[in-house]
Amino acid sequence: MTRTILVTGGAGYIGSHTVRAMRAEGRPVVVLDTLELGNADAVIDAPLVVGDIADEALVTSVCREHDVDTIVHFAAYKNVGESMQQPSKYFHNNIDGTVHLLDAAVAAGVQHVVFSSSCSVYGTPERIPVDEDQTIQPESVYADTKAIVERILGWYDQVHGLRSVSLRYFNAAGASFDSRIGEDWDYALNLIPVAIRALLRGDQRLKVFGDDYPTPDGTCVRDYIHVDDLAGAHLAAVDLLRNGGATTAVNVGTGIGSSVKQVLDGIERVAGKPVPHDIVDRRAGDPVSTFAEPTRAREVLGWQARYGLDEILDSAYRWHLSQHVGRPAAG
Repeated sequence: MTRTILVTGGAGYIGSHTVRAMRAEGRPVVVLDTLELGNADAVIDAPLVVGDIADEALVTSVCREHDVDTIVHFAAYKNVGESMQQPSKYFHNNIDGTVHLLDAAVAAGVQHVVFSSSCSVYGTPERIPVDEDQTIQPESVYADTKAIVERILGWYDQVHGLRSVSLRYFNAAGASFDSRIGEDWDYALNLIPVAIRALLRGDQRLKVFGDDYPTPDGTCVRDYIHVDDLAGAHLAAVDLLRNGGATTAVNVGTGIGSSVKQVLDGIERVAGKPVPHDIVDRRAGDPVSTFAEPTRAREVLGWQARYGLDEILDSAYRWHLSQHVGRPAAG
């Protein structure tokens, strides 16, 4: 009988899509989430335990009760700007909380961890596309918490035999194709939900930070990956570990860079009207261009992205439009 996967932060944006993908394949899943930033409805039919990853007694109990052999760990704070203003919040939650989680996992006999890491561990990339051999040089407290947890996981493998895959995401975006679940724009900081909010609600104009970069159209370039593709990478990582795979870190992206202007043009095509925006000064710390070298994901996980920018923007717009209907008007 297949053992259960514990998904921490499974009521959040990426977590809920991953839980849904697991349930679609009939995999036993249990979700642990504080619901501070998550949405219980997004878990749909998976069992939900409301609690904190730092509660070792609770985590140990859940793992034993549900016969958990693998943890997929999303639970973390992720606001880069906030992390630079409140570093202790990020160190306590993202690092201390994870150590408590891992200690509970070891106590309960859990064997594998799939960790939600980030391409931000590379800082400003030394070369493009970004491969896994680049120097780890985080430039924010948030990014450093991801890099530190990756190192912690390496030690837990050496000391306890707890094997792990750290997935270094590029820019997660989009929504489920049936518009059942998606990203809450009230908490979102990323370009696509913020741009669609500006278009639909009209309560704020989008700020485009610089149009004078050395790129084809002058705006920054990023690698956008559909959240359903990202969910699939987590399933592939679980299978790798269950089949005896070694602890490793893998970039998860499409390998294709899209500029801010291309994103805004794409939203206009989907919505039929332009995103209200202003060009403002460059923002400190923004890399000019960054996108993944996806070869290792294909070779190690047997995974590659299926969807491109058009599917991302179409699914995101339809999701946000469905949520916008019935909301009070801005003003």
